[in-house]
Amino acid sequence: MLTRLSIQDVVLVDRLDLDIRQGLSVLTGETGAGKSIILDSLGLATGARGDAGLIRAGAPQASVTAEFDLAAGHPLYEFLEDKGLAVEPGEPLLLRRVVSRDGRSKAFVNDQSVSVSVLKALGDGLLEVHGQHETVGLLDPRTHGAMLDAYGGCEGALAATAAAFRTLKALRDQYRDLKRQSDNATAEIEELTLRLQELDRLNPLPDEEAQLASDRALLGASERALEDINEARTTVGGDQLSQRLSKAFRALDHARTRAQQAGAGEGHAVLKALSDAAEALDRTLIAADEALALMDAAADALDVEPGKLDRVEERLFALRAMARKLNILVEDLPKKRAEIAQSLGRIEDADAELKKLAAAIAAAEQAFYAAVETLRQKRLAAGEALSAAVMAELVPLKLDKAAFRVAIRPLEPEKYGAAGGDVITFEVRTNPGADWGGMAAIASGGELARFALALKAALSTRGGEDAAGPVMIFDEVDQGVGGAVADAVGLRLRKLAQRSQVIVVTHSPQVAARGDQHLKVSKADAGEGMRSRVVELSKDETLEELARMLSGAEITPEARAAAIALVKG
Repeated sequence: MLTRLSIQDVVLVDRLDLDIRQGLSVLTGETGAGKSIILDSLGLATGARGDAGLIRAGAPQASVTAEFDLAAGHPLYEFLEDKGLAVEPGEPLLLRRVVSRDGRSKAFVNDQSVSVSVLKALGDGLLEVHGQHETVGLLDPRTHGAMLDAYGGCEGALAATAAAFRTLKALRDQYRDLKRQSDNATAEIEELTLRLQELDRLNPLPDEEAQLASDRALLGASERALEDINEARTTVGGDQLSQRLSKAFRALDHARTRAQQAGAGEGHAVLKALSDAAEALDRTLIAADEALALMDAAADALDVEPGKLDRVEERLFALRAMARKLNILVEDLPKKRAEIAQSLGRIEDADAELKKLAAAIAAAEQAFYAAVETLRQKRLAAGEALSAAVMAELVPLKLDKAAFRVAIRPLEPEKYGAAGGDVITFEVRTNPGADWGGMAAIASGGELARFALALKAALSTRGGEDAAGPVMIFDEVDQGVGGAVADAVGLRLRKLAQRSQVIVVTHSPQVAARGDQHLKVSKADAGEGMRSRVVELSKDETLEELARMLSGAEITPEARAAAIALVKG
């Protein structure tokens, strides 16, 4: 809902703050008073092309702010979030546009700078303008399908079709990917088989690298300890030490015998010294034998298996070389082995899986085509109903020679999609015998606006519009009509305004009399040139304005009476 429009320095407006109410708001005023300025300003705030020619003479820039109140759950909240714009539910949505003399413009959403394209996208979701070939949406055939589906209650069938399409597409994607893998499988199988054979021969175990590294450290320390023991044994002399000591002991024994032969008796110093030396050698021989035995025991206790360290290092090298070859960590080798085995299994099973997928695709296609046909039948029924409803609206709106139809043309099956298999367009012809064409073929802006009104009125009877719909703006929808036709226009606008906010620019008192809010646009000399102003009329002022519209400059009692009758009628 549009709640407020603030305009500054646009054409003939220096400053204007306009509060807009729910329901039907009518703008009236003499030709040239500035009604178009209001619509141009609203367009500027919602992303229309900026033009320096809109800036009031003498002003450096023009500025327009449109304030909207979004209904809870409005789809634009998601758009705002996607654009990173912080607008909380219940908070006013402020769209502001500033145009400078050099033609440059700035756009803002709640004082956050945005591109003009963001402003326009928001405007497209907030406003729907009808009149002077600005029937946005209705002129675009891409919007017709959604309108018909909403009118005909086709949402359930549409959702089922979309779901069936997603299922079918997912299966087709799976089949395509698996088929591509299968087609490239020969070279891939050879490569994977070679890798698996290498890993099978290597047979890497979980946490093996850490265990081998620990074993290598222990074995290395053990071998170095054994080397040290051997060095000690060699330094001592090993078995040769015992032999030398034994030889020395025998030599001392011979020396003792010869000393006795030389006359040395018991107690002689020579014999005593030789006996002490022999005893010392005997003790040394015993200690040496004990030391060598202990060294041998220590070496045996180390339990160093010959070549074991080399084998551990070779294993570590082999594991790490394979990991480098596969560009992974050593600890991931067992996992890689399992993955390669699984890949080979999948490739080998590809033919069977492709057959299963082909059968699933055939079933999904059947379900999808059935959903498309169900949706099509609902659309055909809705199209007939909508065509009849619009045709019923045309006669009261002085479009009795015109005709309307909903054209539903099937697509080729390969072009079916989530939205079904139909091209839906609203077609018209302005005179009997004329060719059918799109709504853009209607030459008259007034006729186009009334056609839009007829379509909107028909759509509103079946829930085709909702309270969260856009603000509808009709610009001179009553152009070239009066009397009963203008009254019919007013009645339909009033009916639309019961569901959505409607703003209409009108010269017709019959239309203006249906308004919930009456805004009068006037122009006067403000001393510095002509200025446009807008005022909201009271009930009595509305009657005076209606009387003026009925009788012209001089308001007669008859005109006032007619105005009262219009309001009551």
